Amino acid sequence: MASLTPLAFAALGLLAEAPMHPYEMFQTMLHRREDQNVKVRPSTLYHQIGRLVDLGYAEALGTAREGNRPERTTYAITDHGRAALEDGLRRMIAEPADEYPEFPLAVSHVDNLTATDAVTALRARADALRTERAEYDEAATGLQAKRLAERFWLDVSYVRAMLTAQIEWISATADRIERGELPWDGPAVPTTADDETKERTR
Repeated sequence: MASLTPLAFAALGLLAEAPMHPYEMFQTMLHRREDQNVKVRPSTLYHQIGRLVDLGYAEALGTAREGNRPERTTYAITDHGRAALEDGLRRMIAEPADEYPEFPLAVSHVDNLTATDAVTALRARADALRTERAEYDEAATGLQAKRLAERFWLDVSYVRAMLTAQIEWISATADRIERGELPWDGPAVPTTADDETKERTR
């Protein structure tokens, strides 16, 4: 299977639902908040659809004009495209990918901050994540109101669950640091003498 960009793969997934023209696909992605999963712009989307056609994964069904709007070409997924979509989905869901987000890197070096600064930064992140989670709650409410089948926005509930887990861990870690339960000084690896001192003071 030819390598597809995330945007091309998302477009292929939409075409698997029904034939669409690129502008309709763009609006659908915004409505479902798929722009949170992949960077999407109309011009880039048109380019990726053209690539899907070149690969034989999609085909043009025809061009039509509505009122004074520009002509729009409607595309449909091909059998070859559906097979590529299914193969890609099986792999992407079953096999964890190597990803390198910024936050775990920062956490691995957070000891370079003072305990106070670390707590402040962690609490600020937790607040930002709560705001983001509220936006996903609002999106879920809107999608439910429009009676969109849940299988089309499982990503929204997944991201919300991941945000909740992050908020809980970050808040708990900030609490541990603030209460002194997570020591913020001393050597990275205690020496034998340090261990003996701890034993004598117990």
